[in-house]
Amino acid sequence: MNTLTKRNNMSSSPDQSKRKTWILIVIGIIVVAFVGVSVLPFINSGGNEPQQANNPTSSPEVQQQQEDLDAQARGYEAVLEKEPENESALQGLIEVRIQQGDIEGALIPLEKLADLNPEQEAYRILLAQAKQQTGDLEGASDAYRFILDEKPGDTQALQGLVDLLLQQNRPEAAISELRNTLETAENKETEIDTTGVKLLLAQVYGRTEKFDGAIELYREVANNNPADFRPVLGQALVQQRKGNEEAAKPLYEKAFNLAPAQFKDQIKQMTPLLTDENTAPESENTEE
Repeated sequence: MNTLTKRNNMSSSPDQSKRKTWILIVIGIIVVAFVGVSVLPFINSGGNEPQQANNPTSSPEVQQQQEDLDAQARGYEAVLEKEPENESALQGLIEVRIQQGDIEGALIPLEKLADLNPEQEAYRILLAQAKQQTGDLEGASDAYRFILDEKPGDTQALQGLVDLLLQQNRPEAAISELRNTLETAENKETEIDTTGVKLLLAQVYGRTEKFDGAIELYREVANNNPADFRPVLGQALVQQRKGNEEAAKPLYEKAFNLAPAQFKDQIKQMTPLLTDENTAPESENTEE
């Protein structure tokens, strides 16, 4: 057993498990969950800039909280000076930096943690997102490609890279990346979620106003996956963006009915074409 393995075993305490869970929750917030919203990105297609509330007249409670976070950060940094690979301290420092809104300050410990856990893709995804947010677009691209080199077609890494290319006004490069991934799936014995990749490609078509291509691809996915709400919702979004509400409304209704319960409210909030009347359960619309 090597030193790193021993260190990982020694640090698998309940506190570390809780901290790792918290970090993964943060990742879930920062990284768009592909399964749930993979047909939505062309709404708010511009980059989301971080919003920080800088209040020069902070209350004593807020000031005390900042001082506590500073003290925690110094404590973790002291541990890392002696044990640079202490994962508990690395995770704690990342947590503190995120709470402080200091994304740049989280980069070094996050990169270290990602290197120590190459099998844990979530850390590398968060690293790529953090680099992108701080303006290091080349570093973000490298982080996404690090994952894709090991797992071609990884949906979160692929979506992150595509969003990055679109941010750089390189839609054709994004389209080429996705088409190449589909070719890889056809030509190699590599397990790739081709449905997810096609949905992502349809997104790009929608975001770049290639509406006919988007609708055609969404229809193809819907025909092959009749129980999946995402391609139906994608068609509705494109039709509404084209101004064709007559075509969009029944698609929204169908997507709403197909969607799992946790996504129904989100779908309703996306469009005024869905009302309480046309989304009520059938039992509520049937008089006995």
